[in-house]
Amino acid sequence: MLKKYFLNNKKRNFSTASIWIKGGSDMDSNGKKGINKIICSLLTRGCEGFNNFTLSEYIESYGAELNQEIFEDGISISIKSLNEHFSKLFPLLDLILNKPLLSETEFNKVKKSSIDYLKKDKENPFNICFEKWRKIVYSNHPYAFNTIGNANDVSKITYEDVLIEFKNFKNREKYLISNNSEIGGEDFGTLEKKILEEKSDPLNHNLNTMNRFDYINNDSNQTIIMMGDQTCSRRSSEYFPLKVLDSYLSYGMSAALFKLFREKHGITYDLGVYYPIRSGNAPFLIYLSVSNDQALFAFELLSTLWKNLLSNPLIDGEIFLAKEKLKGSFLLGNQSLDEILQRKIQLISYGITSISEFDLNSKIEEISSLDILKVTNKYFSKPFLSVSGNKKICLEISKRWVQYF
Repeated sequence: MLKKYFLNNKKRNFSTASIWIKGGSDMDSNGKKGINKIICSLLTRGCEGFNNFTLSEYIESYGAELNQEIFEDGISISIKSLNEHFSKLFPLLDLILNKPLLSETEFNKVKKSSIDYLKKDKENPFNICFEKWRKIVYSNHPYAFNTIGNANDVSKITYEDVLIEFKNFKNREKYLISNNSEIGGEDFGTLEKKILEEKSDPLNHNLNTMNRFDYINNDSNQTIIMMGDQTCSRRSSEYFPLKVLDSYLSYGMSAALFKLFREKHGITYDLGVYYPIRSGNAPFLIYLSVSNDQALFAFELLSTLWKNLLSNPLIDGEIFLAKEKLKGSFLLGNQSLDEILQRKIQLISYGITSISEFDLNSKIEEISSLDILKVTNKYFSKPFLSVSGNKKICLEISKRWVQYF
């Protein structure tokens, strides 16, 4: 069943349509991690009337774009072209979803590409550290795994496995949104606005300190530190206080992380916050990389910052600036029609609708420093830590970790 929506956006000279299929890598079964990524890639490699090459040539002949991407809880497929060509290209989405070729030749190419990507991924210590972090935080939950899968599983996935999984894929809920009214569907602007009140509970908080820690020996001059926990769904009323905290920590040169690690001490190569939109309990982590000789000092700074977030509310000036930067980021995200459509159809699949800019700003303004302190204590009182670096340094961080957390 495909649910259609029309976004009454201001007139543009191009049209785009974005489909969100509910269920992404979280639908991968045990032993077949990565199968939905393979299906996602195969869908755009030929459909009824077009093989891989003729489909690409047809789309390129109109100067159009066809994109696909897999997430933990959904698959996105979109097509964009000038308005005068859209009627010729839009029907491709129906063919891609319902009549893909799923050729065995293309399957073998996609499978090899996934394996090659996973091998390349393992060359990056940052990615390895993140995979370790996700594993200790989420254990066997779908969010613990790379959306592309793991090399061992992917190598064993057969063409017959993909054909069977596609039968399940066809039954998943699908949502389409476009700025072109000719596709039909419900006007997005008339949808009932739903209030976010879902509550989330942190998981794995019964684990002792050492079960919330892991490290990787990378024998390099770089130490990577990732610290955080799972939080709430995008449907939760706690999402916006966490977004304000995200803004306070990581948005721009006035961010707390930048001022502490770069401006004051100048010790980090890379740092920031990872807090994506998810249907389930989303991860929230602070990540940073430093030279080995600064690693212990960086961990001390991060630990102090973390404890401060748990014990001291943000002062008026800090929360005001964080809110202003957050509102600015939402405005920036509204400059691209592709981003707008992707975000709105994703939220619809989660069972919520986006709110107006005025209502959004009002909701942000209502958030107090005590609201933020409440969610930090709820979700971050027992954080998880993943470290990649010299073994001696990792073990020393481990000792201090036990003392502090």
